[in-house]
Amino acid sequence: MRLPNDDVLKQSSRYLELIGGKAMSTPEKEAFIGETIEAYERFVNRGFLTYRKSVTEAGQFAALEWSGEGAVLKDLLGREYIDALGGYGIFSAGINHPKIVQAVQQQMGRMALNSQELLEPWRAGLARLLAAVTPGELGCCFFINNGTDAIEGAIKLARLYTKRNLFISTLGGFHGKSMGSLSLMGKASFREPFAGGLQDVRFVPYGDADALDQLMCILEATGQQAAAFVVEPVQGEAGGVVPPDGYLQRVREICTRHGTLLIADEIQTGMGRTGKLWGVDHAGVAPDIMCLGKSIGGGVMPLSAFISTPKIWEVMIPNPIIHSTTFGGNPIACVAGIAAIHVTLEEDLPGQAAVKGEYVLKELARLQQAYPQVLKGSHGKGLLIGMEFPTDELGYRCAAGLFKRGVLVAGTYSKARTIRIEPALGIPQKLLEEMVGRLEETFKEIAG
Repeated sequence: MRLPNDDVLKQSSRYLELIGGKAMSTPEKEAFIGETIEAYERFVNRGFLTYRKSVTEAGQFAALEWSGEGAVLKDLLGREYIDALGGYGIFSAGINHPKIVQAVQQQMGRMALNSQELLEPWRAGLARLLAAVTPGELGCCFFINNGTDAIEGAIKLARLYTKRNLFISTLGGFHGKSMGSLSLMGKASFREPFAGGLQDVRFVPYGDADALDQLMCILEATGQQAAAFVVEPVQGEAGGVVPPDGYLQRVREICTRHGTLLIADEIQTGMGRTGKLWGVDHAGVAPDIMCLGKSIGGGVMPLSAFISTPKIWEVMIPNPIIHSTTFGGNPIACVAGIAAIHVTLEEDLPGQAAVKGEYVLKELARLQQAYPQVLKGSHGKGLLIGMEFPTDELGYRCAAGLFKRGVLVAGTYSKARTIRIEPALGIPQKLLEEMVGRLEETFKEIAG
């Protein structure tokens, strides 16, 4: 219901005062929590109120996200949480990394968005840096705001270059939820309600290069060819599923032999998450197109990109606005990206992820031996790790038990019984050990 402007101004003024740091008493905080829940119910999506542990497991007062630093979050009431989820991968550099925040604040003092007519120096600067750190001949970038848009752009580029419409994806793969990217998702529950996306998409088991080769041979025998094969170097939403050794090398050879582009979805695996700067670096493979997102914005700004080779990019040259966006490549997002690359390299976040991931997987193997009735298995690379539970119920009980002990984790979109561990790559070892300790307490409780 539309309200008088004076009422709206009064409410927005109150919000701005709170954003500006106006202090609240405990009763005021509790009232604000109730107000937020009501707004979710009436104006956002009331389904979140039963879906999120921040409401269902937080006790009398729901947890409102209020502040954070490094690998620790605080809610409005001052309760602290070890962030072992990392915003589903956006906080690789940590929450509010000071160098990234400072760069964005400095650019905000000059200009936040762009005119769309003058050249943007930081878009050019970020593109130069990405060309310098990505594999093979990758070197031409398009910047947007989220991962699914990067996949959409890659789909369009592959179609434009190959003049083909058919795509191949993997079972269990997750590439976003817009219509094009959703068509590539290897899970029925998300695809079926929106049937009618890309019409020519085929699926093969993840990690099975023979199945991919066989499908491509069948397609060619029937007069068809795939524009691209889209694959995650490690499946993120499936829970840190690592392919067999040699898989990506064979995929690269198969795609080259059949004249099909290889699109690497590095939205979750990129920027050091798996223990190398890029997930494909473990295999020494260079894709034809690579999609980036999540942590490329440093956990401060929404930013994503797709990047390809100059040869493929040539089809974008005659009409440079054949694919365009209003907010993509804006100055503050690109500045965040520049600072994120700097921090990632300066602090060796990939190296930290490799060492800390090895520690976590070793501890999970120990806990699996101690509590086999609770933990079925664990897998992953770097700090992209999945814990497998025998049932969805046990998985939820683990996530809920950790939440009550001040540790944030979550299930995956692709498989509810898989709980992921995906903290900031620079998480202090002491905090990681504390997380493992609270995990063991949770397993003890579940085991009875």
